[in-house]
Amino acid sequence: MSEKPTTNFANEEDGGPQICRVCGDKANGYHFNVMTCEGCKGFFRRAMKRNVRLRCPFRKGTCEITRKTRRQCQACRLRKCLESGMKKEMIMSDTAVEQRRALIKRKKRERIAAQPLGEQGLTEEQRSLIRELMDAQKKTFDSTFSHFKDFRLPEVFSSGHEIPEFLQTPPGEDPVNWSQFKEDLCTMKISLQLRGEDGSVWNYKPPANSDGKEIIPLLPHLADMSTYMFKGIINFAKVISYFRDLPIEDQISLLKGATIELCILRFNMMFNAETGTWECGRLAYCLEDVEGGFQKLLLDPMMKFHYMLKKLQLHKEEYVLMQAISLFSPDRPGVVQRGVVEQLQERFAITLKAYIECIRPQPAHRFLFLKIMAVLTELRSINAQHTQRLLRIQDTHPFATPLMRELFSPTDG
Repeated sequence: MSEKPTTNFANEEDGGPQICRVCGDKANGYHFNVMTCEGCKGFFRRAMKRNVRLRCPFRKGTCEITRKTRRQCQACRLRKCLESGMKKEMIMSDTAVEQRRALIKRKKRERIAAQPLGEQGLTEEQRSLIRELMDAQKKTFDSTFSHFKDFRLPEVFSSGHEIPEFLQTPPGEDPVNWSQFKEDLCTMKISLQLRGEDGSVWNYKPPANSDGKEIIPLLPHLADMSTYMFKGIINFAKVISYFRDLPIEDQISLLKGATIELCILRFNMMFNAETGTWECGRLAYCLEDVEGGFQKLLLDPMMKFHYMLKKLQLHKEEYVLMQAISLFSPDRPGVVQRGVVEQLQERFAITLKAYIECIRPQPAHRFLFLKIMAVLTELRSINAQHTQRLLRIQDTHPFATPLMRELFSPTDG
């Protein structure tokens, strides 16, 4: 056997490349007690399992074993394996190998299952984006409405009972023109239920007449609720780093354009499709129409939208990604950095699509992403209609708070 060394271990101790002690090729770890390459590992296992007597056909056992010559003489390669310290007793049986592979697969499945919902198969950037949005939602959306306290409630004009002192509200201004109200509100009636901290329940039912006036007593309360929701949405946007990086002018334009849409999305999370009620902590709202019944309610675009969206049974992550896609809409009036906003919106949309593909059973939900994007398109239409309706009501009977007036004011651009 040649005295020329076939391996060089000088740099193994200081973190250099690992060399196979049998053939000198690049090693990938210790196998059967020796640092070897994948090829020599497999050769040693096969040779020991076959248990046949190998003979050197060339130099009577003195072949030099290198990466290029290792296939030429099995006998000398096996001898080199044994001389390097490889041990037959460390070879696992076929059964043990299968058990080990099964264990590795099981542990991998457990690691994937242990990942938070929505993170399986997503990129690190997408996981980080979802975490940031969910954190912003948690900080700014009071789903129990426990902090919604300083609000006005409607006076019960025809009731024979005096309103409790904590429910008293100063009388509002009398509207002058009701014709536009009747057209805008479609004589929809909103009932309200308030549960007291002592367990008592206070119910408000709209007047039975259908002359368009039935919504008037509720306008101050609805303005307070809307303002409370709008403040949470503004804070939601401010928590998002991508939003804060935009110029202040674009921030204002995006919020003016999207606040009502985000408000509707958040209210949908509170909507109980079985009862047709928005359950907001101690408060519950229900649209009623005794004459037309349920089918007539569905003629209202807002009600139809809430039932359609609720039917998708979305996760909280999907709701919050929808909010981000709506917020970062580059075609809002007054937006200057449209290219930047468009790229951000696309990033949120791609993340939503990846989230659905990762955690939703396929093919049952293969169209969910397209359905959500269609919902967002419908939401844009409802936003425009709703804003015009509110502005007409405001012109006839001013009820909006200063924040609402600011958000509804026109944006140049």
